[in-house]
Amino acid sequence: MIIAHDLGTTGNKASLHHDDGRLVASATVGYPAHFAAGGVAEQDPLDWWDAVVQATRELIARTGTPVADVTGLVVSGQMMGAVLLDADGEPVRPAIIWADTRAGAQQRELEAGLGAEHAYRVLGHRLNPTYALEKVMWVRDNEQDIWSRVRRFCVAKDYVVLRLTGRLATDRSDASGTNAYDQEVGDWSDEVLQAARLDRALFPEILDSTAIVGALTDAAASALGLPATVRVVMGGGDGPMAAVGSGIVAPSDGAYVSLGTSSWISFARHAPLHDAVMRTFTFDNVVPGSFVPTATMQAGGASVQWIAEALSPDPARPGTGRLIAEAGGDVDTDDLYFLPYLLGERSPHWDPNARGAFVGIGRHHSRTHLVRAVLEGVAFNLLTSIHAFRDSGASIDRIDAVGGGAQSDVWLQILADVWGVPVRRRTIVEEANSLGAAVTGAVGLGLADFSAARALSEVTAEFAPDAGRHASYTQRHTRFADAYTALAPWFAAAPRGGS
Repeated sequence: MIIAHDLGTTGNKASLHHDDGRLVASATVGYPAHFAAGGVAEQDPLDWWDAVVQATRELIARTGTPVADVTGLVVSGQMMGAVLLDADGEPVRPAIIWADTRAGAQQRELEAGLGAEHAYRVLGHRLNPTYALEKVMWVRDNEQDIWSRVRRFCVAKDYVVLRLTGRLATDRSDASGTNAYDQEVGDWSDEVLQAARLDRALFPEILDSTAIVGALTDAAASALGLPATVRVVMGGGDGPMAAVGSGIVAPSDGAYVSLGTSSWISFARHAPLHDAVMRTFTFDNVVPGSFVPTATMQAGGASVQWIAEALSPDPARPGTGRLIAEAGGDVDTDDLYFLPYLLGERSPHWDPNARGAFVGIGRHHSRTHLVRAVLEGVAFNLLTSIHAFRDSGASIDRIDAVGGGAQSDVWLQILADVWGVPVRRRTIVEEANSLGAAVTGAVGLGLADFSAARALSEVTAEFAPDAGRHASYTQRHTRFADAYTALAPWFAAAPRGGS
């Protein structure tokens, strides 16, 4: 048996799998995140570890699995954050997670030293405050007392692997999401680190996602209630892991959309895909030797969660499903738009100053129209990224949906109508990341190959686009894009307290 952990933004999902990756059971343990004005987004790494321990013990107890049957453990995690460690491997401050946008000055420093387009070609990613490298630089430049204690850097899943094995390492998928990794060379970029004024010794060794890092330490085994013989596979970032969990392990497998807190569209490819205007980016895949071009927006499912909480008398029980259902069918928002930039934006605009906005609201608009506009706004934003992929030569003729939002028939039909391609729900919805991790673990342990992922989920529903609605949405997408263009200077001029 294999246990997979997926460290998300709102909690850790642990899942128990047979050796071939088949899902047995899952358990989720939540933890808080701190969001504040000025682009602050942080979490306590100790909360991640506590959630891993609690979820592991819950899985074992609930399923009655003999602990001797567990032979492997693997971790997937949120990408692009910064965990800063002291000489003993202990965090010196809260982790700065992917949504944090404070490092604008550090982005500009890198652009001055490297050139934005040159950096994109080296890294496969734009320079941007949402990346780990810029966040590390921000701490150095703004928190000198803390920085004096920093000896190493890693991302979320690497910290948990360190707690599990005593070894600090990362994998190629997460390394490629730091803005410090030369994608062609396959190693940390000396050129970029020099421009960042950071010592290479801060950065962990890079392993394949399928590499066995080691066995559990005695302390970790005792905390988890597992044998110290359990082997830990390196694992990878949640984006590439979700691709594997969705059965997307080769170019012929098509594209998928993940409708989680952040939302993204991605597919597998044999080489990085560079967009002429740098709207999209490319991760190294957890499948060795391949890549996953990706377009990630900051607040996909988060926008839906926000509107449900904002409209509910009890934000702790927002009734999201009911609100979405009311917004289905032939509801016409009558030229009402929502810009889903609650946390700034990555793809396609790369604008940390962007903010959410309802545009075109009238007295006749109700809460149903507001919810519908949010669902359409996420779809419109992702459509811009689909256009970017196609402009770069990619062919996208169907998209499989995973993530919590994929449970909604209403939303999947809106996506199909906006995008003009069939959208398919897979049996694995919320477990795509952990399933991808389990397959990666099974490969690392020599129990399976990545092609096994295709058989672990299947299509359960397909939503075909309505030609008439798609034609209308095509025109409305232009209006949506124009709204952002008109407001971008206003966003940029807003005061940013604490930044």
